[in-house]
Amino acid sequence: MDAAVAAAAANGHGRGGAKRPNLVPEARRPRLGAGRGAQDPKRGSRSQRANSRPPSSMASCAEPSEPSAPLPAGVPPLEDFEVLDGVEDAEGEEEEEEEEEEEDDLSELPPLEDMGQPPVEEAEQPGALAREFLAAMEPEPAPAPAPEEWLDILGNGLLRKKTLVPGPPGSSRPVKGQVVTVHLQTSLENGTRVQEEPELVFTLGDCDVIQALDLSVPLMDVGETAMVTADSKYCYGPQGRSPYIPPHAALCLEVTLKTAVDGPDLEMLTGQERVALANRKRECGNAHYQRADFVLAANSYDLAIKAITSSAKVDMTFEEEAQLLQLKVKCLNNLAASQLKLDHYRAALRSCSLVLEHQPDNIKALFRKGKVLAQQGEYSEAIPILRAALKLEPSNKTIHAELSKLVKKHAAQRSTETALYRKMLGNPSRLPAKCPGKGAWSIPWKWLFGATAVALGGVALSVVIAARN
Repeated sequence: MDAAVAAAAANGHGRGGAKRPNLVPEARRPRLGAGRGAQDPKRGSRSQRANSRPPSSMASCAEPSEPSAPLPAGVPPLEDFEVLDGVEDAEGEEEEEEEEEEEDDLSELPPLEDMGQPPVEEAEQPGALAREFLAAMEPEPAPAPAPEEWLDILGNGLLRKKTLVPGPPGSSRPVKGQVVTVHLQTSLENGTRVQEEPELVFTLGDCDVIQALDLSVPLMDVGETAMVTADSKYCYGPQGRSPYIPPHAALCLEVTLKTAVDGPDLEMLTGQERVALANRKRECGNAHYQRADFVLAANSYDLAIKAITSSAKVDMTFEEEAQLLQLKVKCLNNLAASQLKLDHYRAALRSCSLVLEHQPDNIKALFRKGKVLAQQGEYSEAIPILRAALKLEPSNKTIHAELSKLVKKHAAQRSTETALYRKMLGNPSRLPAKCPGKGAWSIPWKWLFGATAVALGGVALSVVIAARN
């Protein structure tokens, strides 16, 4: 065996410029060569490329030697260990060549004539066509709707809001009861500007302004500018606002919310602050009353009365108390008028009674109380009250007209009640009904017969008495 190995080594050194021995192990040759029939003919086989390479320097520098004896049968050829151990670069080149050959292995690719054809798809699974058909039949999902610029506040399209300039980051929204300051520009639908208020101050939710503002400002951030379009029912209604806003006019409001602070503490208000607050609420109620919005008017008057009558922790002067009392009487009178328009008779009667407790000779309270009692059918109580009011102001034509109307209604009511009572008691009229066709001078025959009988009886009695004498 040692002699065979030595002969093989000598045979490797003795080849000189002959063909370089193949360093690929015998076991790898079939695997590397498999499937190379489909390679590009231009590339050639591995053996052709190997033969075309120039011999390595190490192989060319080896001294020639005599050919060695052939290997014994059954002994596989061995690699050239001296060349592999002595030249590391050659080993690296051989490994790179082997990697390139493995990378260039195109046995998995189809032939060149098939490169232009689409690759063969894998076998379709059962039901694939049906699934594709169902997927094609499914409706495409609708695209997400774009965010609307206009916000429909009430959902009826009559009050909308659009943000023009958003508020700064971190800004908050006002809540009911806070006092807000806005810059308001009012325009008609044709663009005509009719009003501008740089500093409009009102309490949110107290109906101090038109409903369009009261409903849209809570949806704004502090510092925001918005455009609000409102129908006339949320503005000035069928009356309008003379001279610039006509009746039934829809408005465009450009609103800038400047500040929003908490409302005042009623207990800590001074006398003058209470008077100013109550006067402001009363004026708002008067504006609502002129627009025939009696519900909002009653609400404003009630808020004014609350500001006047709430407990106070601050001392007030006598003059301030007198001012508050006068203001309370005015608000109660106006509240009674609004309640009377709304047919809230009990509430109106209570408001009038409160006024008369402070001022028994208040003509407006007397007149409205008499009118409320008349609406309830209490004519016997209403007439004396109206007569007292007329006595205080005899020239008042309104009281005259109302009193005359009540007297007539009261007389008709009394006759109706009398007839009803007689019918219920079964006591008809004692006077007989006049017979049609007879004159007023005709005498009933029963009375005539009775008178004749009495006369005859008298004559007979007088004859008998004379005969006895």
